[in-house]
Amino acid sequence: MNFPLLPFLLFLLIGSAQAQTEVWQPSPGQVQQPIWPGAVPDAIATPKAESVDRAEGHGGWSRVNDVSVPTMTVYSPKSENTGAAVVVFPGGGFQVLAMDLEGSEICDWLTSRGITCVLLKYRVPKGNHHWDEKCQCHITPKIPRALQDAQRTIRLVRSKAQELHLNPGKIGVIGFSAGGYLVAQTSNIFTPTYKAVDAADKLSSRPDFAIALYPGHLCRAGDRFDSSIHVTAQTPPTFLLQAWDDPVDPICNSMRYARELDRAGVPAEVHLFAKGGHAFGLRDKQHPVSSWPSLVENWLKDIGVL
Repeated sequence: MNFPLLPFLLFLLIGSAQAQTEVWQPSPGQVQQPIWPGAVPDAIATPKAESVDRAEGHGGWSRVNDVSVPTMTVYSPKSENTGAAVVVFPGGGFQVLAMDLEGSEICDWLTSRGITCVLLKYRVPKGNHHWDEKCQCHITPKIPRALQDAQRTIRLVRSKAQELHLNPGKIGVIGFSAGGYLVAQTSNIFTPTYKAVDAADKLSSRPDFAIALYPGHLCRAGDRFDSSIHVTAQTPPTFLLQAWDDPVDPICNSMRYARELDRAGVPAEVHLFAKGGHAFGLRDKQHPVSSWPSLVENWLKDIGVL
């Protein structure tokens, strides 16, 4: 059977463009770059292709699935550069990533305050401790791939401090839901979870300050604190915020973590709001919880970051 050549070529080009849009892309003018210089460590042998779809709730949000090639996207300050940087860990239960709701939208806020924002697209699914719906139980994989990506990104940002006009002692993290668990991990697990690949891995992965909103996975069965997180005096100053009516991650996650921080003498600020639910990001305009960005900004001023 013969096909007209031009329509057939157009078909191939359109199909190729559609395939490329299946990988998450940042807003125009931003460039995402791989965080690993070569092969991704402990890569899954036959990963599914990354895809993006639209999830319901909070006006709809970009859900990124099956990330096997982790990247970071640097958003430069829109106002005067404060020298501070924040690495953003979106949530998604370590199954997917909410790359706009808890990612690029957060970067828009941070950069408007003179803070360099680094948005991490870490490996999912099952790249870290997660809740499994089938067995109704917590699953802890042998290889914490999301933590590997998080540690690597903090080190990379620190290695690029001069290039990005940053103070290497003002590099923090912010995470939402599962990303909040990554905040707790990076704040307390400083031993490398992967073999060094270049000079950047000689630097510390410890954040200088940490912000966790509606974190999950910290409060285990029997109201026990996650035994894999060991809070010490080396844990950075921490800001915690959660809504009392959160139907996904109960407030015991923030309360238990706050108690451990207090025992270790780590300075912390904790806010619990009556209403707000889960995964509100910057989109809740109906409840007092919407004031959280100004609370964070005031806290950053108090601890000398801004």
